[in-house]
Amino acid sequence: MNEVSIRTEYIKLDTFLKLADCISTGGSAKILIAEGLIKVNGENEERRGRKLYPGDTVEVDGEDSFKVVREG
Repeated sequence: MNEVSIRTEYIKLDTFLKLADCISTGGSAKILIAEGLIKVNGENEERRGRKLYPGDTVEVDGEDSFKVVREG
């Protein structure tokens, strides 16, 4: 599992996917999410604006998994 550091209290899912280099644009996030390819904490997520906090996990297309961690 890869760790992705954030500096803020939370990060929105679409922004997180860009930060983790899973996608290059917000439109790509919309497509991945609409196709049911994103899971947050083990459950399918349908909201691009879902707030992720340190400790949350994100799975992309059943292959890549990431953990949100607080920088510092």
